[in-house]
Amino acid sequence: MAAALEVKDLEVVYQGVIQALTSLSLTVQEGAIVTLLGANGAGKTTTLKAISGFLPLENGRVTRGSITIGGQDLLRLAPHQIVRRGIFQVREGRHVFSQMTVEENLVAATFAQRKPRSRKEAFDEVYNYFPILSQRRGQAAGYLSGGEQQMLAIGRALVADPEMILLDEPSLGLAPLIVKEIFEIIARINREKGVSMLLVEQNAVIALKYASYGYVIESGRTVLEGTTEKLSADQDIQKFYLGVDTHEAA
Repeated sequence: MAAALEVKDLEVVYQGVIQALTSLSLTVQEGAIVTLLGANGAGKTTTLKAISGFLPLENGRVTRGSITIGGQDLLRLAPHQIVRRGIFQVREGRHVFSQMTVEENLVAATFAQRKPRSRKEAFDEVYNYFPILSQRRGQAAGYLSGGEQQMLAIGRALVADPEMILLDEPSLGLAPLIVKEIFEIIARINREKGVSMLLVEQNAVIALKYASYGYVIESGRTVLEGTTEKLSADQDIQKFYLGVDTHEAA
């Protein structure tokens, strides 16, 4: 299986002096769900921003390393070109257009489409995965529940017909039942459409359940990687991310 995305020895600096990433490497295979775990401030969101080309918007830059997809250098591309290349980021906190209706939010995403298809076809696909959005299509997005806004944010990514979705904390602030529902749909999208996923998630239990491979980063560098089965069995992962007291378990 060919590598869809490769990040090698990535170093990122903000404001010319604040080092956020130091020698971070990861690979996302085509059609896989890969999770990136780490404490707050470890560099998870910075990694996604580097892939999406957002760093210059926050006075950040890549000072070393490479990011490629299918062998193409993403560091040479602007954010809108990266989206057209098939990579769409669903940002932490959802960031829907609150004053616009659900359907208007989806219309806005059509400008990121990589290849032509009718709005009806694109929107029907979103409503197939998220039926509640069809019922809310004329409602302002700001009045949706948190879970519905997260569904809309993912739906906008689907309209763009991506090869890969970068998901930043999709469970943030949501009730457990809603989180389970959203992750089931994420898994279905991955399975049915073959869309690769790079998942940043504080809820390590659910991340390890739905991903097939994972990376753990500390202080901006990769310190551990492996299948999610291997990571779930690791005593350090159990202690620091899964809340398991390995001494008691023994």
